[in-house]
Amino acid sequence: MRGCGSRGDRIPSRPLSPRANPFYRPLERFWPYAELSEQPTNEELAQLHPELKQALFGAPERPFSISLVFEEFGGLGYSRAVDLARASDEYIETTTDGVKRHRARFYPGDRPVRLRDLHALVQSAPGFDVLIDDQAVPYAKELWLPLVWFLIW
Repeated sequence: MRGCGSRGDRIPSRPLSPRANPFYRPLERFWPYAELSEQPTNEELAQLHPELKQALFGAPERPFSISLVFEEFGGLGYSRAVDLARASDEYIETTTDGVKRHRARFYPGDRPVRLRDLHALVQSAPGFDVLIDDQAVPYAKELWLPLVWFLIW
């Protein structure tokens, strides 16, 4: 009987030619990765983008940090300030429009005295700024730094 029902129910009127038979027969398994674990491995977690990792797990990538940013200034304390900034945990020196800026990042939990010593030298320097975890936050100079000074005692 020819063509009864839907299109898939039709029986061919002529047999397939020998060339129409496939030479390759696919494997019967459907998914080649059938045994994936449901939890990512440590290597996979290490390869995550930092912003995605922070959004998923809520943990910051680095420990709490305070950065002091200051421009080049005249005076005897400038060379000492640059030496202290270079001795920080992370130091970056940039030049924008002919103005040299120094950025020193400190992780104050272990040695807050280094941060205090540099702050004493550059607090009245032009372009001085304090960044908390790389963000300009309100009252960083007036509140956050004095809280770190409590770690000294």
